[in-house]
Amino acid sequence: MPTELRGTTTRPPAVAGVFYAAGRDRLQTQVLNLLAGVTSAPKATPKALIAPHAGYVYSGHVAAAAFATLQDNGHAVTRVVLIGPAHYVPVRGIAAPKHDAFETPLGRVPVDLEALSKIDDFQFVTRTNAPHAPEHALEVELPFLQTVLPSFQVVPLVVGDVAPQDVALVLARLWGGPETLIVVSSDLSHYHSYETARRLDLATAAAIERGDWCILGPKQACGCHAVAGLLVEAQRCGFRARRLELCNSGDTAGSRDQVVGYGAWVFGEAAP
Repeated sequence: MPTELRGTTTRPPAVAGVFYAAGRDRLQTQVLNLLAGVTSAPKATPKALIAPHAGYVYSGHVAAAAFATLQDNGHAVTRVVLIGPAHYVPVRGIAAPKHDAFETPLGRVPVDLEALSKIDDFQFVTRTNAPHAPEHALEVELPFLQTVLPSFQVVPLVVGDVAPQDVALVLARLWGGPETLIVVSSDLSHYHSYETARRLDLATAAAIERGDWCILGPKQACGCHAVAGLLVEAQRCGFRARRLELCNSGDTAGSRDQVVGYGAWVFGEAAP
């Protein structure tokens, strides 16, 4: 159940101790170690990131490659639009929470209620806590953000059955300036053999880097609608994707019989 604190409603962590370490100190060490393993990061401040959302033992180093781009370049960021797929509760459209904060073992992150009010007029956006309660896709990104950003508010959005163009409309409304970072949470292909997954994920990566959002579907990425919506809006604003990491669970902590693909991308301004 959500916890009450000073008149606010906080969404508690749902997957602490499962997807990542449950204790504050252990989690902080886990995240710092993952970030320390990133060998290089782009110098420019990112406008948007795509990062995976599996357990840290599987995809943590890939997610770290995305969030490491903020270690030296994220000081201006005070708002994070965090958007990803619904895995547990069916959603028609996009679900925004009623909570005032999201919590991890590293502390509470306030929800940007003013930003949410800017998208309330979209008919496909609903306010409901149900899809957020069990959802790991957004939660697993928060400890990284809490580690690399000094202070920020979050705009948590769970995406269900919705057109990428509608996702793009929401992102356009929230795009903002250097104070706003867009983070799309998505894994890639699911439960193919190692070599099949490599082939599929390389094609998906190329499509993301071309901005070819039309070919993305559930077979390419579980967060396909959010990724495609980002590509639509990024193209309109003159941003393009740069690949940081691409692998699958067969490369990390799983067998190679049925693997899940992971990728990380950073979006910066396109060259003139």
